[in-house]
Amino acid sequence: ENVGEIELRKDVNLRISVRNPLSDSEVRENVVFNPSETVEQEEGSREPAHHFTLKWEGSKKPSILRVLDEKEAAAALKKKKHKEGQPRKYTGDDSGNWVPLLAMECRGLEPYAFYPMSDEFVISSEGGCRFDEEVELGDGEWADYDADNDCPVSMEDIQFKFEAV
Repeated sequence: ENVGEIELRKDVNLRISVRNPLSDSEVRENVVFNPSETVEQEEGSREPAHHFTLKWEGSKKPSILRVLDEKEAAAALKKKKHKEGQPRKYTGDDSGNWVPLLAMECRGLEPYAFYPMSDEFVISSEGGCRFDEEVELGDGEWADYDADNDCPVSMEDIQFKFEAV
């Protein structure tokens, strides 16, 4: 109700759960990474800069997760012949539709759950009032009041999903 847009911040910790794509029973729950920080790598490493890494038991290579910037996401989608799906802000016009907020390259791991913590998102009302503190979506709903425009701002039935392209 009265939501103008929702934007995923680029500089906050995100909490997800991942599984080994070769073994559904091998999982790591509630891992945290920051899209604006890369993992320190050993000198001479062949892996590209990435935001999260882990090594599954018995695996020779580490599994990595890398958040793609706008150009990398567009190139990856074009390579897969996927015409839509560029990450962007969610707008009021998108109500009821899925919108990609983040693009990631995953090698050797598969994200399957996202757990909002606090302040990962900035919400703007239709009137332009910005809510960027204490925005918690973990309960699947959110509400506040736009005093400048004298109207409530709220969302319910908030859901997240990962989709491979």
